[in-house]
Amino acid sequence: MFLGTVRQWHWISSAICLIGMLLFAVTGITLNHAADIRAEPQVRTVELELSEGLRMALQGREQGPLPLAVRQWLLQQHDIATPARDAEWEADEVYLGMPKPGGDAWLSIELETGRVLFEDTDRGIISYLNDLHKGRNTSTAWRWFIDVFSALCVIFSLSGMWLLVRYARQRPSTWPLVLAGALAPLLILILSAH
Repeated sequence: MFLGTVRQWHWISSAICLIGMLLFAVTGITLNHAADIRAEPQVRTVELELSEGLRMALQGREQGPLPLAVRQWLLQQHDIATPARDAEWEADEVYLGMPKPGGDAWLSIELETGRVLFEDTDRGIISYLNDLHKGRNTSTAWRWFIDVFSALCVIFSLSGMWLLVRYARQRPSTWPLVLAGALAPLLILILSAH
C-alpha cells in the first residue's frame, strides 16, 4: 500500500514538474554561460511633452503613483504602459522605474516643463528566461509558482530516493551511482577552491 502511494507521488510530481524542470535545467546552462551568449539589447526611447492639463495633474504631489489621467494618456497615445505603483517624487522631477524580466524600463517627467523621457530595454528571450529562473523582477504569482514547483521537486526527489531504497537489491549499481552523484559536485568544489 505505502509503496503504491510513493510511486503515485513520484509519477504525479514528475509529471507536474516536467516542463518546469526542463526550463530550469536549460536556463541553468544559459546562466552558467551568460558571458558566452551574445545578445543585442533592443532599446526604445520616447521623448514627448505633457499638455498643460496633464502637467497640472502632477502639481502638488509628493508621493504615490502617476495620476490615472497621465497613465491613460501615455498608454493610449504612446503605447507606454505604466504600473499604478509609487513613483519617486522630487521637487523638479518624477521618476518611475519599471524593471521587468529580460529588460528594464523607466520614465522621467520634468514637473516644470512636462518633458517626458521614456526608455524601454529588451535584452531578448534568453535574458527573459534567465530572469524567470532567478525570479528577478517577476510577479508574486511567479514567485509562488517557483516555491510550489520547488516543493514538488523535493517530493519528486524524496519519493525517487525511497524507490531507490526499495529496488536497490535488484539493481546493484544503484548505490555506487548515488554515491558518484553526491561526491562529484563535492569533489569539484573542494578541488577547484584552491
